[in-house]
Amino acid sequence: MNTQTLLRTISLILEGHMFQKVAPVFIPIMLLICWSIAPLSAHAGDTLADVLREKGTISKEDYTRIQANEEKMVEEREKQEDNKSNVRVNWDKKGFTFSTVDGLFKTAIQWRFQGRFSYPERGDPRSVGNFNDQDESTFELRRVRMKVGGHGYQPWLKYYFEVDWQPTRSSGANPNGSSTRLIDWRIMLEKYKWFQIRLGQWKVNYNRERVDSSGKQQFVERSIVNRVFSIDRQVGIMAYGHLAPGTPFDSWYYAGVFTGSGRGEANDDDQMMYMARFQWNFLGRDLKWQQSDIKYHKQPAASIAFAGYTTTGKCTRWSSSGCGTLGGTTSAGGSFTGDGTAANGQFRVEGIMEEFALKWRGLSIQHEYHWKQVKDSGGGAPGVGRSKTNLMGSYAQVGYFPHYLIPIVPKPLEFAFRYAFVDPNVSVKNDKRQEFTLATNWFFAGHRNKITMDVSHLTLDRPASKDLTEQRFRLQWDVSF
Repeated sequence: MNTQTLLRTISLILEGHMFQKVAPVFIPIMLLICWSIAPLSAHAGDTLADVLREKGTISKEDYTRIQANEEKMVEEREKQEDNKSNVRVNWDKKGFTFSTVDGLFKTAIQWRFQGRFSYPERGDPRSVGNFNDQDESTFELRRVRMKVGGHGYQPWLKYYFEVDWQPTRSSGANPNGSSTRLIDWRIMLEKYKWFQIRLGQWKVNYNRERVDSSGKQQFVERSIVNRVFSIDRQVGIMAYGHLAPGTPFDSWYYAGVFTGSGRGEANDDDQMMYMARFQWNFLGRDLKWQQSDIKYHKQPAASIAFAGYTTTGKCTRWSSSGCGTLGGTTSAGGSFTGDGTAANGQFRVEGIMEEFALKWRGLSIQHEYHWKQVKDSGGGAPGVGRSKTNLMGSYAQVGYFPHYLIPIVPKPLEFAFRYAFVDPNVSVKNDKRQEFTLATNWFFAGHRNKITMDVSHLTLDRPASKDLTEQRFRLQWDVSF
């Protein structure tokens, strides 16, 4: 029994009429207490209140009051000890968070799982062989990821990295191509809204469809446009900022310099990739990098954006796997040289993009138009001619929660439709690929827990033969913890 409990017990004894009852024996008891404090603490859990109760010195009611008061003091001491801890643990939409009381350090950890069933194709068929190959019925772990982000030293000094644990690979493919990989890592200096800096590796802020997380899509996967025209993840540095927020001039700008070699690959020449994007939120309301109007915008929010890039190197396309090679044929009639055998600086690749997005009362609309040019210098190799190939592509998609028009329809249900096309070589006629996809979403907890089903009609035009078609079904569960 500590000194505070002892003094509190004495004060209770001295209160009111109880003191008169115990006054004759008060002084002897106090002497006894002072003499026996140490022994009492060793007596099998006995307290002063227990001893006084046994001897009949205090009533049952007084004993109960003393016990309740002691329990309260213990709780207060435990609370004070907890408050001394410098770390708080919580859970929010970004996962489990650990933060210091002073707010200078914070880390959020989130796990994400994306399981998918596909038939008869896992991906987008792009060639005659893909359309005519054997049907596949596949269950796969499309994405299994860990996300870690937060800030340190100052709330505006932020960081983020993301690990992809085990993406499913194609049958017979090299296992190393689907091993655990660090796909994002970046540091952001965001002290001022109008001027911020980001450095590291991430999906370059070029076009909305690619930057929108795969977990925040309206469809099971991105459109057929993405593979050909995205510049994907790059290593570099970028300046960006939000200008005149909440006004008719509300806008974002992005300007960056990157290696141009894609994810996880060093640049092997002195050429760089340069990218710029300007986004105008012409209604004075910003649009986040995610699809579907889950938050139900009571007031319309819309944006128009334009972007462009230029780079010289050995890559003609980019993906999460890094530097890659376009399929199809060049304007010279041959195949694109693979990045593994291309000479340094063989290709000069340039692209421009126009984008529109809108969300309003459960309705979401998103559209992009892409143009890309690949200049092949031949790399100085004998027998390899020069060529200049132009590519064009576009998609448009619309989604809606019918509950806001027909209340009997469940609120978490969304329907969406997308049309997309890719012209892999503008100089060749009747070689276009098209996609028609109908999707439905059921949101359990927004994009953090949802089921998506989509059905696609995919076509491939052929200049001198019958056009090819294929239908594809996909079902996916995406959940983050």
